Amino acid sequence: MIESKSKLHRLYEILPGALIWVTFILVIILSFFRPIWAIIFVIAFDFYWLLKVLYTLIWLLIGWRKYRQAIKADWLEELKKLKPEDCPNNLKSKNHEDYYHLIFLPTLREPFEIIDNAFKALCDAKYDSKKFIVVLTGEEIDKDNYWPIARRIEEKYKNNFFRLIVIIHNLMPGDLQGKGANVHWAGKKAKEVIDDLGIDYEKIIVSNFDVDTCVHPQYYAYLTLKYLTNRDPLRRSYQPVTLYNNNIWESPFLIRIAHNSTTFWLLTELVRPERLVTFSSHSMPFQALVDVGFWQRDMVSEDSRITWQCMATYDGGYSVEPMHIPVSMDTVYSGKLWPSLKGQYKQHRRWAYGMENFPYIMMNIWSNKKIAFSRRLAYAFRQLEGGFSWATAPIIIFLLGILPLYFADQAVKNTVLAQNAPVVLLYLMNSAMIGLAVSAILCAILLPPRPKDSPWWTYIIMAAQWIAFPICMIIFGSIPATDAQTRLMLGKYMGFNVTEKGRKK
Repeated sequence: MIESKSKLHRLYEILPGALIWVTFILVIILSFFRPIWAIIFVIAFDFYWLLKVLYTLIWLLIGWRKYRQAIKADWLEELKKLKPEDCPNNLKSKNHEDYYHLIFLPTLREPFEIIDNAFKALCDAKYDSKKFIVVLTGEEIDKDNYWPIARRIEEKYKNNFFRLIVIIHNLMPGDLQGKGANVHWAGKKAKEVIDDLGIDYEKIIVSNFDVDTCVHPQYYAYLTLKYLTNRDPLRRSYQPVTLYNNNIWESPFLIRIAHNSTTFWLLTELVRPERLVTFSSHSMPFQALVDVGFWQRDMVSEDSRITWQCMATYDGGYSVEPMHIPVSMDTVYSGKLWPSLKGQYKQHRRWAYGMENFPYIMMNIWSNKKIAFSRRLAYAFRQLEGGFSWATAPIIIFLLGILPLYFADQAVKNTVLAQNAPVVLLYLMNSAMIGLAVSAILCAILLPPRPKDSPWWTYIIMAAQWIAFPICMIIFGSIPATDAQTRLMLGKYMGFNVTEKGRKK
């Protein structure tokens, strides 16, 4: 349900898409009528992106090093050795055994095997599972599929946790069918249980997971340690590394590239916490969740919106703490190639629709004078520039860059600039291949063990697949990002499409 919006709000919805289309149209027009200008623009744009790739590569390697350190540590042992003086905050208790983890697992049409793997990972965690309050929440529209699965899960795991809450979400007026509305409902139901139990909100850490999320064995020890040692733990969300290893070996190569690219992007963001916003599966204080009224129930990108809700509620006094430990999720895979590619496109379009946060930022963060101007400017610029680059960069670099050279008349082609432009562009593209080479190596290291029925040479395919990166970035980058922001611009608001997940093995 979309409520009526002010003219200013609509203007902020229109702006991102308008910038994208103005850029595309301008490049095309210049290619016909001012090809020299277009050539200069394309070379400058490609040079800027080369610098950005090399700059990002440095952060990626730093993030990779922190990730490797985090997965090797015994965080549970570190947590047990924690002393009160190691906790520089005003938490009422410094004892980790006093804290509970509230875990939301919303589901719609997922099979038993997917959900069961997530529960198994919770049970395998090196942490006291009797400190877990797990909420499995389905949807009324899927009740015939959901209830039999939920009962199997309940019977299998009911004795493993402090509480296992199995509920179903009924669509309410004002709800947009999707994860946000589901966990909003589930959050309120969980609050009722917590109030009945009399547990202090301060002693509850929430994890909002996609139902295919399998946590690293040390995830909750690491999260609890982060919470207890943070100077302001009640004003922090906690973002892990997202891997897509659950079914990576059986996924089509284009889908593997798309998901690995997401992992690498997040690794770079985690070492720049001033830029960090919650993405997909994440954790946060229950007190903050209650203060902001739970996740927003009428939008698609509730995972990132919750950060901005907290930022607005606390007048900028909120941030996201990086966690360099991973959770593993499923790639988009339905068992067949074309449906999987279609699902991958829709997933990236849904992620790109996170630009719906830009009007919220402008209306609730930018207008808040209690937040420093430099921070407000940074938040607004990063959101706008991120969506703009996502949509425009691959198309300009790989497609529109050839237009001015193709349509230029002979006089222009005879100029020194035009004759050297292909060489310059080729040099810039080849230099950017450094990033692809590093990505291929890291991708191979991140892989889970090779299934026994997969031949050894599949490792070669895993490395060689990065040759298709430019195609992937257009199909699953520029086009869905342009699609999503154009829909927002035109007021053709998107719903929440559920990614189909399945596994051969």
